[in-house]
Amino acid sequence: MNVQKLAKLFGIVFVLIGVLGFVPGVTTDGHLLGIFEVDALHNIIHLATGLIAIWAACSLAHAKLFFKVFGVVYALVTILGFAMGGDVLGLIHTNGADNILHLLVAIVALYAGFVAKE
Repeated sequence: MNVQKLAKLFGIVFVLIGVLGFVPGVTTDGHLLGIFEVDALHNIIHLATGLIAIWAACSLAHAKLFFKVFGVVYALVTILGFAMGGDVLGLIHTNGADNILHLLVAIVALYAGFVAKE
């Protein structure tokens, strides 16, 4: 899959996750699908990230830059999530499942931004 298509896919998935985070029944007691801890700010971040990714998919240069920045930010969020045990800088709540998912997303994003060839 090329980097632009991956950025578009990431964008769609993140927008969907952001929207679902606000849907009662899909999110109960602050847990998306009963697994991932979310709150309003977390959902807004997912929505914004998704919209930026969809926009970035318009060109290879933008898509690569998106994944570089996004990968670094998610790697930092992962480290802080594991280190701070439930709160990332007091802004968003995370749990172990979030931290593992953030780690996997960071790895894919860093690969797409820094390693993947078109």
